[in-house]
Amino acid sequence: MEVPILGSDSLKWLEFPVPSSSSNAASDTCAPLTHDCASSIAIGDPPAYLIYRIHKHLPHALELFELCPDKEFPKLGLRITFPQALSSSVFLCKNEIDVGSRSHPYLLYALTVAGVAYLLRLGTVSNYASSSVVREISLHPHGPIASAAATTTGCLVVGRNDGSLACFQLTLESNAPGFLQELRDDPGIGSLWGFMSRGRTVGAVQDLAISMVRGKPLIFAIYTDGMLRVWDLSSHLRLFSHKLNGPTMAGAALVRLWIGQADNDSSTIPLAMLYRDNSEICSEAIHVYSLHCNVAERIALLMDPSEQVIPIEDGWIDVKLVSNKICILKNNGLMLHELHKNVSMVDAVCYALQEDFVADQLFQSSEHSSDDLFVITHSILSSSKDHILPIVSSIILRRLLLPGIHHNAALRTTLLDYNRHWTESDFHSLTADGLKKEILSLIEHEGLTGNSSSIFCCWKIFCARYFQNWCKSNGPCGLLVDSSTDTVGLIRKSSVSSFRSLEDIERVNDGSLDELGNFPSFGLDSSDEALDCDLLAEMLRCVIYVNQQLGKTASAIFYELLISAPPVISSEEIIPRLLKILETGYSSTASMLHISGLGPDVAWEKKLADHKNLRKFSIDMMLSLHALHKKSGSWSHILSVIENYLKYLIPQKMIQKYDAEVVLDINAAILVQATSQVAKVMLESALDIHLFLSYLVSISGQINMLHDDISKIQLELIPMIQEIIYEWLLLHFFATTPSESAAIEDFSSQLSLLQIDSNKGRRSWNEKLGKCEFTLAFIFLLNVRSSSREQSHYDLRSIPNVQDIVDSVREFASWTMLGQNGESLTLLRRAADLAFILLRHGQYDAVEHLLTIVEAHLLKEKTSHGIQATDGGWCILHHLLGCCFLAQAHRGLHGVLKERKVHEAVRCFFRAASGKGSAQALQSLPQEAGLPPLDGIVSDAAWRLHYYQWAMQIFEQYNISEGACQFALAALEQVEEAYSSNNQSHDRAALNESVSTIKGSLWAHVCKFTLDLNLFYDAYCAIISNPDEESKYIWLRRLIIVLYERGAIKILCGGQLPFIGLTEKVEQELAWKAERSDILAKPNLYKLLYAFEMHRHNWRKAASYMYLYSARLRTETSLKGYQQLWRSLKEILNGLSAAINALHLVHPAYAWIDPLLERNTLHNEQYPSKKARITIEDQPGNDVDLQSWKFYIDIQKIENEFVLTSAEYLLSLAHVKWTNTGTKRAPLELVDLLIQTNLYDMAFTVLLRFSKGSELKRGLERIFSAMSLKCCPHIVDSSRVGDDPTKQGLLLTSSKDEVIVHGSPDMCLSNQQSNGTSQWGTLELYLERYKVFHARLPLIVAETLLRTDSQIELPLWLVKLFKDGKRDKTLGMTGQESNPALLFQLYVDYGRYREATNLLLEYIGSSASMRPANIMNRKRPFGVWFPYTTIQRLWCQLEEMVKSGYMVDQCKQLKDLLHGALLKHLELVKVDSEDALG
Repeated sequence: MEVPILGSDSLKWLEFPVPSSSSNAASDTCAPLTHDCASSIAIGDPPAYLIYRIHKHLPHALELFELCPDKEFPKLGLRITFPQALSSSVFLCKNEIDVGSRSHPYLLYALTVAGVAYLLRLGTVSNYASSSVVREISLHPHGPIASAAATTTGCLVVGRNDGSLACFQLTLESNAPGFLQELRDDPGIGSLWGFMSRGRTVGAVQDLAISMVRGKPLIFAIYTDGMLRVWDLSSHLRLFSHKLNGPTMAGAALVRLWIGQADNDSSTIPLAMLYRDNSEICSEAIHVYSLHCNVAERIALLMDPSEQVIPIEDGWIDVKLVSNKICILKNNGLMLHELHKNVSMVDAVCYALQEDFVADQLFQSSEHSSDDLFVITHSILSSSKDHILPIVSSIILRRLLLPGIHHNAALRTTLLDYNRHWTESDFHSLTADGLKKEILSLIEHEGLTGNSSSIFCCWKIFCARYFQNWCKSNGPCGLLVDSSTDTVGLIRKSSVSSFRSLEDIERVNDGSLDELGNFPSFGLDSSDEALDCDLLAEMLRCVIYVNQQLGKTASAIFYELLISAPPVISSEEIIPRLLKILETGYSSTASMLHISGLGPDVAWEKKLADHKNLRKFSIDMMLSLHALHKKSGSWSHILSVIENYLKYLIPQKMIQKYDAEVVLDINAAILVQATSQVAKVMLESALDIHLFLSYLVSISGQINMLHDDISKIQLELIPMIQEIIYEWLLLHFFATTPSESAAIEDFSSQLSLLQIDSNKGRRSWNEKLGKCEFTLAFIFLLNVRSSSREQSHYDLRSIPNVQDIVDSVREFASWTMLGQNGESLTLLRRAADLAFILLRHGQYDAVEHLLTIVEAHLLKEKTSHGIQATDGGWCILHHLLGCCFLAQAHRGLHGVLKERKVHEAVRCFFRAASGKGSAQALQSLPQEAGLPPLDGIVSDAAWRLHYYQWAMQIFEQYNISEGACQFALAALEQVEEAYSSNNQSHDRAALNESVSTIKGSLWAHVCKFTLDLNLFYDAYCAIISNPDEESKYIWLRRLIIVLYERGAIKILCGGQLPFIGLTEKVEQELAWKAERSDILAKPNLYKLLYAFEMHRHNWRKAASYMYLYSARLRTETSLKGYQQLWRSLKEILNGLSAAINALHLVHPAYAWIDPLLERNTLHNEQYPSKKARITIEDQPGNDVDLQSWKFYIDIQKIENEFVLTSAEYLLSLAHVKWTNTGTKRAPLELVDLLIQTNLYDMAFTVLLRFSKGSELKRGLERIFSAMSLKCCPHIVDSSRVGDDPTKQGLLLTSSKDEVIVHGSPDMCLSNQQSNGTSQWGTLELYLERYKVFHARLPLIVAETLLRTDSQIELPLWLVKLFKDGKRDKTLGMTGQESNPALLFQLYVDYGRYREATNLLLEYIGSSASMRPANIMNRKRPFGVWFPYTTIQRLWCQLEEMVKSGYMVDQCKQLKDLLHGALLKHLELVKVDSEDALG
């Protein structure tokens, strides 16, 4: 069978154009046209195989690459491009022209169809250059060329149509003559250098070949007239001429000649000649002859009269003679015939080509095979229809990417058919997973409807296209042979293969039993061997019936369902469902598929055909079984034969020696591919036997089978078959499953990418990981490679022959299933060993599949308790499976998938620890497993404690806190029991720590893991459960830090955590953290402490922390010089406000703050935040004056600070900076600054807060005087500040003794204060509000205005303040401090005589108009005071103005008015006096 060399389809080509010579250019054809051809030579020891290929569609190019069996398949080849199309006359040989040249060990002769011959020296690919062309010569002048051959010394011999042979010497000297000699069969005297012979006419040369015989180059030529002639090239003499007795029928002609290697012992030269009959029915046959060679003075040749005739059917591609065999490559297979004497025809060994295997695997071998896949899948999975399409897709996709089926060029061409364009480099970089995703996306895109039928139809079309492209791009071209090792290989268009012999079971399955001459005994050793062989043959015939009834798709479905993860159905249900198909046919759902896909008529015919086929199968099986029973006499005899046959299916035990050499060579690729083929055959054979025996049990009543026989089948044979099935299943799985790509974060992979690792094999291995052709079996070969010291089946330095490959497969199967020494290991134990190798190399998905398959197989036996009690293998299995799941979760999974893997890992580790014998079994694992040794014999609890701690650490190492937490809690449950059992056994080796220490460590780990999972309540519970006080406090601090960093610190204040005895400690830790944290960090810990204390109703501490927060914020703000000072001041205000509010909740007698908290502020300034906490008392040489902290801070002081900070905040909004100097004048200075900034509200607040009595009045006078000045038009400053719309007043007086927080009118009037006129409204508003504090404020305002501008018009509202003071109380001008008399005096003082006169007249007139009943009210004020002096001054001033001539008329008018008013007033006073006396 053909065995593809994995990776041979991935060659990249270096282009090398041969320079053309115009002188040698010719337009007509001189040599035969080329076709797809290939050949090779083996040179050296160990041999190196140089292979060339010529493609018919690319006739100008010749592809060259070199194979070294002890190296991996080359990645680069050479493509030599010639100026003209090449003929098939291309020869490779060893370089004997330039013997000393190591860089060019090969010679290449190439002849173009134009008759130009080239000689090239060849070496490694990197050394190819234009200088490689040694000689170029045109043979066109020498006539048409029929055939050509070459020697290693540079001689090219061509056969011409005139029957002559022309010899050309191609040497290193470019000026040497090309034509050397002409050899012609002429009995007369002819010229040696080209004169025409006058003898008889000879036929044209049909074909020729050159062979070295006894060190001499001999030319063998056949002619169209049926003659065979042999020439000695060295002496230019003819040695032999013979008329061949070929086919006697008319029209038969000689076509080709092949020469075998001369046998020095028998002096025999084998020859093979192809005859072709060109009659109506074209037929071909190869005739094999032998020439006997006698060596004396000259070589004498004698033709053996016997001949061997080999008919050729269906065409041929290449023929080679190797030792005593002739290899014929045909279109449908490779035929190997032994060369015998005196035998005209012998039986041949036939080797199938890969086309048959690919067609079979892709369901292209028969018309309905792909439909059978869909129908059988529906029948098996009728109860779970959702899994039908995924299973079918998985089967087809898996087979598309199987090594030997997957072909880069074919797949890329197929994708191109679907408009999926890939560059060559990008396509070659795709891993197996990448190809799967690409193909699946293509199928899903093509199946637009999305139903199962359309998707399956897309798969059928895709597989058909792929198979066509595969055959087109990878057809056979020629044979690769090595006579020294009897190696036979196949050179394809884009790959290379080898051939292996068939196992006996393969010959039975592939051929008819009746045609097998020597039926294999399969190890039958009974006394009546002939009868047993007959029974076995009959039994196998029944098995073939079963196989043919189900078809080849059943094994594909069986394999897929077994290795699918998670399993679709239980492995126990697969065989019964297949058996049901054998008994009753396909299910009803499968019949509906025929109706929907083929139509009702065709579906009905298909149903009838299936029913007929089922009846025929049942009858044939019944007749065959009865005949088998009759021949044997009893079923027990038949079952014994079957049992012996099953032993042959078990991998044979072989004791081997292994070395650690890592080699990825061609032989390894051949071995892996051959192993997959053999494992597939063995698996399918065992499955067929399983189905056959199950069928026997189901019809046992109809075939007279006894109960004992049924019991033997069910209890002995079927378990034995199941074991065999799983062994070959795993071997096939290893040989066909692509490896996983190396993880990017894996350090060892990074070393490989950097090529730091010195092992070239391992570097190449890492590059191949994830590729389709690099399967899991290579990983085993990389770890253990047979040195073959004792059982040397073949030389590893050469390509193995057909039998060597089978022997190597047996060795590898023995090692895989039985171990290095062939010891009897259980499937469980061996699977665990293999899983450990895979796990060590990062093949986690493969480990999961492997161990899941083995676990399902063992559970199917329903003896899990017995399995666990055997040798601890069950524990090892789950331990490795847990490691696998854990690594998968760590390797890039996210979300639900990662959680699922973590849960599975936890489950497996718990099961591994709880199994019987787990301590001894798991500790027997290598150190790479990660388990630390545990000295001494310990109890089960101590072992579980040890294992759980290890599991906790490994989960922690992978940053999977969920699993680590579970094992930490599980370990806590084992501590008490482990310690008590340890004390009873008096063995303290395992537990050398106290219980509290172990528990403390474990609870600390629980706290850590729960914090990682944001389970803060669980973390706190772990803290309070910790018996180690020191550890408890450490993790309490850690909890607070984590809560702070993750923004969950508020959980401490919500009452969710029960602070059992840890309240003060929590507060201390919070305070410690707050002291060492950035004051502007969010969330702020001082605010948290405030909330913490408020929740506990500790109002004073809450106020203390907020005051400390404000103090620190002010200090650090001033030190750091923040640009946005107003933000910090606002935070300070919020802190002070919170402190005030908290103290308002306390009884007034206790509304103060403990000053010791302020000591922490100084302490923070002395010690950096990252240093350990040291109390003030512990500091030597502390200069802090402790007496200065005896004063307490009461609410009054905080409120004062709040007011000053509010003022500072408002000033900062106006971009005015003010610093509290702490002096007594600071508030007054602040008031002045506030007035300048138009912050009147805040100015009055500060003044009322810090001033009392006369100081307050003086302050008010200063404020209103300043405000009055701003009302004067010629003083108002247009660049006034304070118009920032963001500023807000915080305080406003509501009474003399109370301050409340609300909005400020400053903001309401801010837009109006931008001009001078708005100042009057502001002055009126505040004067009306604050005159209650100082009655003379209107007088201060009026006097300021008049003093500033004597001619200013006093506003009406201001005048009314003077007039309204006595209304409805007195009619005079005296009364409060702001009365009309004072206004009258101001008018007089500042020369406002008209206003003064009018004011006096107004009040005199108002008193005169009173009724007589109010005489007492009118007399009372005048009895106290009347402004006679001021009136006198007014009179005098008017007289002086008259005298000065200034406003004479006006002044006289005022005097007259004043005189008249005074007279009337005096008369009224006199009358009132008299009335009063009367």
